[in-house]
Amino acid sequence: MKNIPIGQVLVESGYITPKQLDMALAEQQKSEEKLKLGDTLLKMGLVSETQLAHALSARLKVPFVDLSTTKVEIEAVKKIPEAVAKKNTVVAFKIQNGRLYVATNDPVNFFIFEELKITTGMEIHAVLATRSAIIETINKAYSANTVSTVMDDIAKQYDENGEQAAEEESDERVDNAPIVKLVNTIIDRAFHSDASDIHIEPFKDRTRIRFRIDGELVEQNMSVKPSVHNSLITRIKILGGMNIAEKRIPLDGRFGVVIDNVKQDMRVSTIPTVYGEKCVIRLLATGDEKARKITDLGMTDYNYEMFKQIIRCPHGVMLVTGPTGSGKSTTLYATLGELSKPNVNIVTVEDPVEKKIDGVNQCQMNEKAGLTFAAALRSILRQDPDIVMVGEIRDGETADIAIRAAITGHLVLSTLHTNDAASTILRLVDMGVAPYMVASSLIGVIAQRLVKVLCPSCKETITLTEPADLRLVGVDKPVKVCKAHYGGCRECHNTGYKGRTAIHEIIVSTNDIKELISQNATAETIGKQATKNGTKLLRENVAEMVLAGKTTLDELVKATYTV
Repeated sequence: MKNIPIGQVLVESGYITPKQLDMALAEQQKSEEKLKLGDTLLKMGLVSETQLAHALSARLKVPFVDLSTTKVEIEAVKKIPEAVAKKNTVVAFKIQNGRLYVATNDPVNFFIFEELKITTGMEIHAVLATRSAIIETINKAYSANTVSTVMDDIAKQYDENGEQAAEEESDERVDNAPIVKLVNTIIDRAFHSDASDIHIEPFKDRTRIRFRIDGELVEQNMSVKPSVHNSLITRIKILGGMNIAEKRIPLDGRFGVVIDNVKQDMRVSTIPTVYGEKCVIRLLATGDEKARKITDLGMTDYNYEMFKQIIRCPHGVMLVTGPTGSGKSTTLYATLGELSKPNVNIVTVEDPVEKKIDGVNQCQMNEKAGLTFAAALRSILRQDPDIVMVGEIRDGETADIAIRAAITGHLVLSTLHTNDAASTILRLVDMGVAPYMVASSLIGVIAQRLVKVLCPSCKETITLTEPADLRLVGVDKPVKVCKAHYGGCRECHNTGYKGRTAIHEIIVSTNDIKELISQNATAETIGKQATKNGTKLLRENVAEMVLAGKTTLDELVKATYTV
């Protein structure tokens, strides 16, 4: 079977159809990335990593190992340096009869195994595993080893010096190697877990560390003693350029790190609590990535057509609304990516600048120096801009200047915190902007939420029969949907979900909507008219996803349920 093409093996195994194989081959030919056929199939979502690995195993006659159910021996892991393991995507998991068993996703790369043979001084036995399983095992095995070593070092130090020594040391500059290693390990583990935030929380008998992954807080198995907490926070403050002597008031800071050759920006916030300072570190997207397209963020083709109507307008205000953490900034950046051209002057006013975009002039707020949104916006209008992006409309003054900028021929993009698209209009009026000004300047509103996407490898099919549940998804007879399966799946870290996507509710400001705004109509009246004009509500969008088996009823309720 060794000489049979991998595509044919996948067809014979029943993983793909001949038609899907032809589609993948055509995509591979026209792609500029020059991917292997297997990687192309993965990118197109036609096979899973496990299916591809089984097919490769059959073709190359190399045994397949499921690392999620295999016991990983730490002694074996230590044989290969972490840098070498990460560079070559390999992990050692067993020593048997003097041979080192190594999992790889590229078993025909003999150069790697010769290098490992020299590095370890042992015979290498290669087995096949999925790339994601190897990376996860590397991160867990090496970080667990690092955490335990660091904790042992810290325990020794504090056992010898006592708690008071910890306090004194935190008032110095914490040039304390174990603490430095601990902070680096926490950040490294958060990065590899695709976490958006790190929460470091002090309690009476411990410090709890949690990561926000796909919108949910997940507690980490890292036991930090209370006596170490001050040193840990001080180290983070030093990195963030914050005042280490000030512990009574909230502080903010920022720093950057490089992990696996990726530059990662961190935003730090501390607040005083009963048992010490709580610290939250947000992992920000970096300028090293290109701004993603709006369609990559989950916008449906139907909504994208409405969105294009809005951004075609040469002047006016477009608002993106939703609660904190609903992806508003990401949507604005994607919009700027669509609008950015060499002949267009785009200026942004942000607090903070979360992502640097090539070709866009980005201005960072500094309220202490008097550079507020309103002050910056006034100055920007003297800079001959075509498009202005305001990070957030926080007060009536900023709203008024933004509206006037739109009326005088600029395209203004901004965000607001409201629950749906229709109530955004009333919020502007409540801020003191005259209804006729809102009507003449507003070109569209996009309300959005983030919902978790079901893991394709382990989701389960159920039948909805309860009348209340059927009403939520907009059907009147029993229907098959999917639910999350918790536990036993490596692809989704046993959560049942893998990633998040955005749902959108878009109101295009047509003449009848403008007339209602001028008449000071209620949000309900504006919403009904928008629905007649073709707006799909947030609940309709997520209901479509539930019926398509992409997300669950629980996510629909969490994102859109109202009394």
